[in-house]
Amino acid sequence: MIGSGFAGLSTASFLQQSGFDVTVLEKLEMPGGRARQLKFNGFTFDMGPSWYWMPGVFERYFSLFGKKVSEYYELKRLDPSYRVYWPNHYLDIPADYLELRSIFENIEAGSGEQLDKFLQEAAYKYNVGINRLVLKPGFSLTEFLDWDLLKGIFSLQVFTSIKKHVNAYFKNNEIRQILQFPVLFLGALPVNTPALYSLMNYADIKLGTWYPAKGMYSIVNAMKDVAIELGVKFCFGHDVKKFHFKDKIVTHVEAYDNATGTSKIFDANVVVGTADYHYIESNLLPQKLRSYSEKYWDKRAMAPSCLLYFVGLSKKLSNIEHHSLFFDSSFELHAGEIYSSPRWPTDPMFYVSATSVTDETVAPPGCENLFFLVPVASGLTGDTELLREKYFDIIISRFEKGIGEKIKEYILFKKTFGPNDFVHDYNAFKGNAYGLANTLLQTAILKPSCRSKKVKNLFYAGQLTVPGPGVPPALISGEVVANEILKAFR
Repeated sequence: MIGSGFAGLSTASFLQQSGFDVTVLEKLEMPGGRARQLKFNGFTFDMGPSWYWMPGVFERYFSLFGKKVSEYYELKRLDPSYRVYWPNHYLDIPADYLELRSIFENIEAGSGEQLDKFLQEAAYKYNVGINRLVLKPGFSLTEFLDWDLLKGIFSLQVFTSIKKHVNAYFKNNEIRQILQFPVLFLGALPVNTPALYSLMNYADIKLGTWYPAKGMYSIVNAMKDVAIELGVKFCFGHDVKKFHFKDKIVTHVEAYDNATGTSKIFDANVVVGTADYHYIESNLLPQKLRSYSEKYWDKRAMAPSCLLYFVGLSKKLSNIEHHSLFFDSSFELHAGEIYSSPRWPTDPMFYVSATSVTDETVAPPGCENLFFLVPVASGLTGDTELLREKYFDIIISRFEKGIGEKIKEYILFKKTFGPNDFVHDYNAFKGNAYGLANTLLQTAILKPSCRSKKVKNLFYAGQLTVPGPGVPPALISGEVVANEILKAFR
């Protein structure tokens, strides 16, 4: 097993439970991959995912090992779920549905009833999508020759866009932005994202936004504990450098041990790559054994990369929520600079997580823990500290205006992380942060396969294969590939 992110931890546990003897080789010195943790002088930051949606997916995952989420971490539902800033005002999105419905109605007459209808459709998509579609390995269209699926194909709305779908229900631009924002996690413009993904709105509004005590890394620790209890072995600081082959089978995996400065060779009957798919193909496989050409990869529509800022303040803020979205600049301009004409953004939208608002353990007393995220196009060059400082100044100025407080002079700690770091730390293709964009032409069977087409015992899991980007899909990805390995080797 290569990689110990969410998909790697999931795959390892399912395979170990099924009787395999699993060893996980991880380049970094801790589990979690992109979801790893950063600590400094009492500040604790999640370095990757920060939204806990679809709690049922996590409950199901742990239940498959005879466990409960509550055995590992405590969940708190956030209220408000998040705050959205526009140029001259902000809006808190309440956890209570009737309260949100009333807010919508006050913004646009009739939108409360429209929201009911919209979410009724979204609930159907969620139930079909999460309980049926995401469990398909994506090898063939025949997987979808299911009468119940075929009957509901038009209700799933895979051939219309989420933008068109939302706009058919609502006229107000702010409501439209609220309902289109969740698909930004999927890495594509709303106009290019299938309306199937209004299931994300159901997850957001009906199932709620939650916070696991002590941060998202609590999930990583819980999954690692399950894996170790099952018997999975972990080798951290082991950077996989080479596969050894006999015919079209990987017989051994060679990894560089950072601690000893030597290479180690591990026997392999089955290999699962949950690290970057493109990196494994282009660096560990000879060209004749690669499933996809460089031309194929270059044509993929990638989800964004990010500029990340981890900031510790020496004071508490009086007007901030756990999650904040700054839509106080042009959505169309920034989106175009990510997807249509990739370039460094002019005046980007951004996201802020302040976990210390909810959890006093993540910052010293009287201090605040802030995480800033600026989406940028994948594949850009010129990621320098000077450029990062330029964007930090831009977003901090707008952040201070939005919350009505100064923060610059109170910064105790700051660390930046950008596209170059995604490449260096995670071998991320084009420095991407979220994997492939979930466009119609990159869905299900049109994603890179979770099984190598040329190496008989090589499989893949994670954000560049089925079912796609995001934490819940990563957990499911491990289950899907484990099932395929069992079919092939048991």
